[in-house]
Amino acid sequence: QVQLVESGGGLVQAGGSLRLSCAASGRTFSTSPMAWFRQAPGKAREFVATITWNSGSTYYADSVKGRFTISRDNAKNEVSLQMNSLKPEDSAVYYCAGRWSEGSRGVYVRVDEYYYWGQGTQVTVYS
Repeated sequence: QVQLVESGGGLVQAGGSLRLSCAASGRTFSTSPMAWFRQAPGKAREFVATITWNSGSTYYADSVKGRFTISRDNAKNEVSLQMNSLKPEDSAVYYCAGRWSEGSRGVYVRVDEYYYWGQGTQVTVYS
């Protein structure tokens, strides 16, 4: 059974930085693309960033491009999201997600393309 556990959320002033981490267990971490999504109150869950199984490709939502960086360490079974220049509109619960579906060598950005989710970590940015 896959477990994804996020950490690193918190309260930060606009312009500041946070680093989210997600620890994975239960499956071979290196075989799955990983992603971060977020969900603000009253809004649908939205894609933030994804990284392929071998870190060969990354892809970002336009709203975070140039400010957020996704990375992974397959030796540590961990994926991270470095968030810089944070804005109040970045406030949301951030979720880590993985696929672990055979042949997952592409870039996946939809909620329904990920089958395993963490419990989420709250990020609040105040102005």
